Amino acid sequence: MDVDTARARFTELRGKEHVDPAELDEIWASLEPVRAVDMVGNWKGDEFDTGHKMNGLLDKARWFGKTFKSVTDVQPLVCLDEDGNKFSNVKLGKGEASLWAEEFRGEVVATMVYDGQPTHDHFKRVDDDTVLGIMNGKDAVLDNGRYFYFYLERI
Repeated sequence: MDVDTARARFTELRGKEHVDPAELDEIWASLEPVRAVDMVGNWKGDEFDTGHKMNGLLDKARWFGKTFKSVTDVQPLVCLDEDGNKFSNVKLGKGEASLWAEEFRGEVVATMVYDGQPTHDHFKRVDDDTVLGIMNGKDAVLDNGRYFYFYLERI
């Protein structure tokens, strides 16, 4: 799949009721890596419904997105309180995070590493304001070897 086809297919799959993770794997493989510094900014997030055990959990926490203040200062779980105000949910995230260049699936990509848990979010560029993310980690994240897929849009 070429990058233009991957971008078009990504757009088609957003918001679908169920997405085959194998199709997201194919899109991922076609996209270009993101550098950590390119992630700095505020991002709104959403997930792909792949049937992963984590699907729906971020909605329950009222997850809004992520804030990358710098490569060393990241709020991975920006949520909304009862009044709609944003806050960094450090309890849920077990702290905050930082950005690194990390190899994943044979490529070096921007990766957000949680401070308090063995969880790494890898990113690839869909366009200048959208990234596809794969959450990777130990037992709490992997679902029978399957990754959790999400995306972020720059605000």
